[in-house]
Amino acid sequence: MQLTIENKYATYYPPRSQLLKWVGNKQRFAMQITAYFPTDYNRYFEPFLGSGAILATVAPHDGLGSDTFKPLMEIWMMLKNDPRQLVVWYATRRNKIGKMSKEEVYESIRDSYNKNPNGPDFLFLSRTCYGGIVRFRQIDGHMSTPCGVHTPISVTGFSHRVDEWRARLNNVEFAICDYKDALAESKRGDLVYCDPPYSDSQSILYGAQNFNFIELLKEIEKAKSKGIKVALSIDGHKKSGNYTVNLPIPDGIFERHIYINCGRSMLRRFQLEGQTLENEVVADRLLLTY
Repeated sequence: MQLTIENKYATYYPPRSQLLKWVGNKQRFAMQITAYFPTDYNRYFEPFLGSGAILATVAPHDGLGSDTFKPLMEIWMMLKNDPRQLVVWYATRRNKIGKMSKEEVYESIRDSYNKNPNGPDFLFLSRTCYGGIVRFRQIDGHMSTPCGVHTPISVTGFSHRVDEWRARLNNVEFAICDYKDALAESKRGDLVYCDPPYSDSQSILYGAQNFNFIELLKEIEKAKSKGIKVALSIDGHKKSGNYTVNLPIPDGIFERHIYINCGRSMLRRFQLEGQTLENEVVADRLLLTY
């Protein structure tokens, strides 16, 4: 029997492709992660939204996706409110390639973004920068990632992705807010997935500079005490399993610890400037309060 779209969503079937190109994107591992999610929940929360890969895989019947990064949330809000305008945002910038070189277009839009951070510019940059690595300089907050070697997706291809993702996220609201504010809205019977900045490897990436892992653990413990199910993705094994990231996780918060094999690290590829990654296979930790 052929599965309907609804049946696929109910079994947490991931989108065919990414909407945003994003380092740390969980798209390839979404089925492994969501295999540990309950299908019976009241409302779904994802307070570190990023690429939204897990959110789109769950395709919740009632959900809230949030992040503190305004340019990112402008993209998700536009997907919800006016998906055709989101395509226009991308097309306006993508169609400059050919009149100018890809690198020239990228640098001009990155300059525009750094003068005035905004969703339309950030959308193009995320799809065109090296490996989807959204890196900001600490000295001035400017995005500094170079242009990627790949050709950014065509406008037609991006439009198809917009259609699929809009259908999957039809029942999701989006908000610009801190994870603490999002968690404060959750109630008994809800499901929360947290994918915060990774303390061992992502200090150069957006949102990581001021992130406090201990404070997040306190909020998760509080949510657990209220009968809210929480899943957390965080640093696990590095260097092909020879190094385990030491995290200050107290006993009693999480009932299960699972390792998700993530293959070779794109971030390390960028940091090592193309050197061999034979010893850079990583595995994330998936921690569950249930």
